[in-house]
Amino acid sequence: MYIPNFISVLRIFLVPLVVWLIINGSPQFAFATFVIAGITDAVDGFLAKRFHWQTELGAYLDPVADKALLMSIYVTLGFFNHLPAWIVIAVVSRDILIIGAIMLAWMMARPIAVHPHLVSKANTLGQIVLAALVLGGLGFGTGLEGVTAVVVWIVGVLTVVSAVAYLRTWLRHMASYEPRRVEFSQSSFPADKDKAA
Repeated sequence: MYIPNFISVLRIFLVPLVVWLIINGSPQFAFATFVIAGITDAVDGFLAKRFHWQTELGAYLDPVADKALLMSIYVTLGFFNHLPAWIVIAVVSRDILIIGAIMLAWMMARPIAVHPHLVSKANTLGQIVLAALVLGGLGFGTGLEGVTAVVVWIVGVLTVVSAVAYLRTWLRHMASYEPRRVEFSQSSFPADKDKAA
């Protein structure tokens, strides 16, 4: 296993640790663990590009690790009312819909290659910033509640826009597999008199 893939697996193992720290009232350590996870994300991406260690497994592992971490944190923070329920529902629903669409395309023998849109990258960055703001506020009393409230709405808008962008891409991909309809005119068939002959 290449080092970037190993780092991605380690990031997945950090998910239950962050959740456990939040549940047990240790937001400072949860914030620190979240920062470490972010650093590992940057490191494995750098190593993969610098040494050409990109693999098909890594192309799936990296986003899975990111989504598992963010979704777990959002659900946990939402459960304890540290995040509005609507933003948690929006973020989780978007990811579930995307995963479901990819699985449906695969089951229909129409696999689709996932290439993140620019708005999707901005959305992921916004989600990371929002999670860091909330965890940092809980752990260190940063007093950035006003900024956090604004970022919540920014993430909400980006989540909806990125979901629509992925939906459009998926619909175009699925439509490209549809067979063309062949329209038959009366001239396409032998005339009745020819049949009689």
